[in-house]
Amino acid sequence: MTNSPIKTRGELHLVLMLTLTFSTGIIDAVGYLGLDRVFTGNMTGNVVILGMALLGADNLPVLGPIIALVGFLAGAATAGRVLRPILAGWSQRTTTLLAIVGALILVIAIALLGTGQSVAPWLQYSVTGLLGYAMGMQAGTARHIAVKDVTTVVVTSTLAGLAADSWLAGGSGQPWRRRAGSVVLIGLGALCGAASLHVHIGLGLVISALLTLVVAWAGHMAKFAPDAAAA
Repeated sequence: MTNSPIKTRGELHLVLMLTLTFSTGIIDAVGYLGLDRVFTGNMTGNVVILGMALLGADNLPVLGPIIALVGFLAGAATAGRVLRPILAGWSQRTTTLLAIVGALILVIAIALLGTGQSVAPWLQYSVTGLLGYAMGMQAGTARHIAVKDVTTVVVTSTLAGLAADSWLAGGSGQPWRRRAGSVVLIGLGALCGAASLHVHIGLGLVISALLTLVVAWAGHMAKFAPDAAAA
């Protein structure tokens, strides 16, 4: 007996969103280590950094986190505007949005590959804003695809669910594989992103862009390929 198309597609969406979670880890590592301690995917980190920076703590950046926050909100709003008229799940519009995210990251990576290891401040801020916009668009799209416990950009709530529903808390069962997978993959992505900086600041973004484009293609094929349509 084979799995139903709905179950199979749901499992694929989980894998694809976990792939984007890994990609976000790469981007946040590149942003934090290569763009003056700024997160472009994890806005919780930016809010905390900004709060401390406003008191001048440890010479933390102020402008960078603000630019990332504005870009992220703009990207999420764009995704929300585009996807609001349609039902949750994968659609032609989600494919288009994720393809735009991947293409935008790739353009940024190519621009950075044309520079040395030292990035000029104006380029840092431009990259921060554009990456924030791309990550906001990704987060808004992932929210619409609606894979439970996998937002692709943050794992705090995932960790809370993992602990609160565990046997230590008296829980009897939970989707621990996807929750633990999100945490592990964003960490592994950060490890990959940090390692890529030893080669060039643009390398991690190239990897992230390619992963995002593959996700867009795989999700689209699963939804709109002739055999999928027939099912």
